[in-house]
Amino acid sequence: MVLEIKASGMCGSDLKLYRPPAGAAFKALGLVDNGEPVIAGHEPCGVIAAVGKDVDPRTAKVGDRVTLHHYRGCMTCAECRSGWTQMCERTATIYGVTGHGGHAPYMRAAAETVFALPDEVSFSTGAAISCGTGTAYGALLRLDLSARDTIAIIGQGPVGLSATQFASAMGAKVIAVDVSADRAALATEFGAAHAIDSTAEDPVEAIMALTGGKGVNKALDTSGAPAGRLAAVRGAARWGTVCLVGEGGEMTLNVSIDVIRKQLTIVGSWTVNSAKLADCIRFIADHGLEVDKLFTDVWKFEQAEEAYKAFDKQASGKGVFLN
Repeated sequence: MVLEIKASGMCGSDLKLYRPPAGAAFKALGLVDNGEPVIAGHEPCGVIAAVGKDVDPRTAKVGDRVTLHHYRGCMTCAECRSGWTQMCERTATIYGVTGHGGHAPYMRAAAETVFALPDEVSFSTGAAISCGTGTAYGALLRLDLSARDTIAIIGQGPVGLSATQFASAMGAKVIAVDVSADRAALATEFGAAHAIDSTAEDPVEAIMALTGGKGVNKALDTSGAPAGRLAAVRGAARWGTVCLVGEGGEMTLNVSIDVIRKQLTIVGSWTVNSAKLADCIRFIADHGLEVDKLFTDVWKFEQAEEAYKAFDKQASGKGVFLN
């Protein structure tokens, strides 16, 4: 089908493709760069402009508001059949990376990647759900988060702020950590009970002080920075669970002290299962989450060069193209 794009988010991983050297991001992601130009944008959202003859009109029709799960798999392997198309046993197409994405007025997408967007959810929120906000939701599912938990969320960029908002709505107590005092403070507006500026105080010591020396039973690192990951691990309590979603980089641990003797569980979470994307959309609609507050910069497609130059400076929050 063809989507008329109404909103297309800018994600930090877009910068890996934008920055030189050419092909470095593909190598880091284990992908093959065939050298063909690809339209960027893996956070697309809009309305259906045209459908193929094999699309069931009961599930999708022209004019429907939709967002996208930005991976298309073979749909026959075990991973695809379970909703994990990003883990396709053959090779998934990643819209905006290996297939044309949403930084254009129109894009073509497979029917199975498209999900209905309720009227009460804005197009820009739908764009965020397609990757960053959906990633946050998927990570909290991996952590099996509930109102019983205290969670430290390391990194309060768009994914971290989304996680803070979700976790708060789920009833968990959130301790937000960031290297930016402004972003840490913003986390309280998204529902964090406590905010830690890790440039002003040691985050692990601060987490321990807030938890009576025990640490948190759940921790999520969205920063992808070695120091952030280590803070998540060392701020976790005995028998705690740590989830890592920040891509790239490495982490060095004292395995005995940091993991084994704490009986710690460390898990990874890669975006969100397509089967859970609809749940994420519904959760946002039902709880009235203000995902649009993530966006600090709004652009038109004809401003793409200016938008990417500004985004590359990493001096503001999340950007979105509105059409």
